[in-house]
This record gives sequence, C-alpha cells and structure tokens, in this order.
Amino acid sequence: MKQPVTYELLHECKQTGARRGIVHTPHGDIQTPVFMPVGTQATVKSMTPEELKEEVQAQIILSNTYHLYLRPGHKIVEEAGGLHKFMNWDRPILTDCGGFQVFSLSDLRKITEEGVEFKSHLDGSKHMFTPEKVMKIENSLGADIIMSFDECCPYPSTYEYAKNSMERTTRWAKRCIEAHAKPEEQALFGIIQGGFYKDLREKSAKDLIELNLPGYAIGGISVGEPKEEFLDILKYTAPLMPKDKPRYLMGVGSPDYLIEAAMAGIDMCDCVLPTRIARNGTAMTWNGKVVVRNATYERDWRPLDPECDCYTCKNYTRAYIRHLVKANEILGVRLLSIHNLRFLTKLMERVRMEIENDHLGTFKEEFYKKYGYEK
Repeated sequence: MKQPVTYELLHECKQTGARRGIVHTPHGDIQTPVFMPVGTQATVKSMTPEELKEEVQAQIILSNTYHLYLRPGHKIVEEAGGLHKFMNWDRPILTDCGGFQVFSLSDLRKITEEGVEFKSHLDGSKHMFTPEKVMKIENSLGADIIMSFDECCPYPSTYEYAKNSMERTTRWAKRCIEAHAKPEEQALFGIIQGGFYKDLREKSAKDLIELNLPGYAIGGISVGEPKEEFLDILKYTAPLMPKDKPRYLMGVGSPDYLIEAAMAGIDMCDCVLPTRIARNGTAMTWNGKVVVRNATYERDWRPLDPECDCYTCKNYTRAYIRHLVKANEILGVRLLSIHNLRFLTKLMERVRMEIENDHLGTFKEEFYKKYGYEK
C-alpha cells in the first residue's frame, strides 16, 4: 500500500547531525524541521487562514480531536467535507489523538484496557475514548496526519506506572491500526511513551517500529520536568526512531527547545505557546522576550523586533501594541499572535538554512547568547 505521507531526507548537518528534509502529504510538502501552529478548535486563535499562509507562512497546522469531538462534533465536521473545507485551510493538517487533553483537562477519569472514561471539561457529561472511537473521530475530521491513542503519564511517575502505561499505549496502537478506515488517505503516527526511563523508551520505540507506521512521535516529555531531564530523554529517544520516516516531538514551542529538537534529529514540533503568551502581552524577539504590557514601553516607538519581517513589525510600534493590550482590544492579541507565530516560522527557516550550511551548532551558541539563554 502506498503511504499518504512520506519523508525525504535532503541533508544532515555535519556539525550536529540535525536533519533537513521534506514531508510529502496529500495537501502539499512540508519543509523540515518545522514549527506547527496549533489550531485547537479548528482555528489558530485570532488568526485567519490567509494570515497564517501569507503573514506567518505556516506550512501545516494542528487541530485537537478531544475539543472537536466535544464541540461541534466530528460528524458535523465530516458533513462539512472534513477539516480542510470546514476551516478553509488547503495546506496539511495534523490531528492529535486527544490523549493529552483527556488526561490533563478531565479530573474525573477512569483508565482501563478498553479505554478512558472521562467527564467533559465543558459540561461534566460522561464520555468514553477507546482506540476505535478515536480512529472514527480522526477519520471523520480528515487530517493528513492522525495520531494513535496513547496514555500520557504524569510527571513524575513511578517505573511501574510508566511501564504499564507504555505497554498499554502499544496495545492501543495496534487497535488503532485495525480500526483505521482510511490508511491510503491519512497517515497514522505512533507515539513513543515510557516516562523518563530510558529502557522503557527503547522498548516503546522498538515495539512501535515493528508495526511499520508511516511516522513516529515522542510523547510524554516537556510536561513540567527540568530541562536537563527533557534533553536527556530527547537525545536518547530521537536516534531510536526510523531515519526514513517523519519524527515528531509533541508539545514543544519555545525557541531553545525547538533548536534542541532540531539538533536531536526531530522534524516536526508544535505548541500553543506563541498565541498563549500573546494573550498575556508578551512577544518573542531575536533579543529575547518583550513583555509589551510593561510601563517601560509606553513611549517606545520602535517595532516589537527590528529584525522581524512580519506585518506587525512593519506597521506598528511597541507603544501602540501596549495601548491595545492595556485597553483589552482584541487587535493587540492579533498583532502579537501574528508576530510570535512568524518569529517561530522564521526561526525554523533559519534553522533549516544553518543545517544546510553545516553550522547549526554555531548558530545555537550565537542565538542563545543574543536571546538570553544559558548554554
């Protein structure tokens, strides 16, 4: 069977081993490494699809299975012609499996071999997610890349809990494969789990790779652990993943984590961070964070970032954006969101260039110094 999503390796950085490639999908090619904006409820908050394409230059966006199942319902999206038509987005889409949301948003949940029973965070109604049901939802949504149902275990977790969770995730992945109704249209990715135990990560990767899925993700890190532990598990797990398939690190969006992910050989990352901090009046710039709501920017007539090519930085000052934020005007959030999203897509453009030039390690050192990160 021909896979709907494939990976083409173009270059490996001689300095770091980072990968430069292309992910081919039914809705277009994705240049990697890539940052993927998150459109949780079939929209990247406050952004139009045209702005995402033209101003942000996003190549692919994510939507959330859990949220779209609760509202408006996957059948309504299916009746609309799938997510692409429903939200007027003609580039690739990835839907997560809802596993993280089930475990993080629902306080009252019961995990069994069958699946997870949980209460909606919206109205308290009871629901059940099984691998089969998640596949039915994701098939209805119609994204190019869909994720198998997993258990994202909390940090910290005991070895026994992480082991049982990881083994269940593998069994659920097998059930997802059986239930997947559109394997020629939608690529099903497996999620490597195992907490912060290297032998469990290795076992999870080995067992999932034997299933011969078209792509693989690392789940269950960047969940509140210290950066040293994050990097340790990332650098251990990424090389275990197939070289000829896309490698996805879930839930990562800060500039330092994106660069570290690329250096570890990851192709795809996503996070709500850029739009979330925009709503708090914060911008990411090439010289570090700017908390534009602070009084120091009241009469600052400079753009958010003189080095940025986005619509916001070409047309508006820090003082004006601060005024909008302080006045609770939605335009302030929109302008900051455009900037933050473009900052990260621009950062990944630069990362791809530095990989091609075999200089990613040198760029990391220069960027960290300028941004204010410690090495």
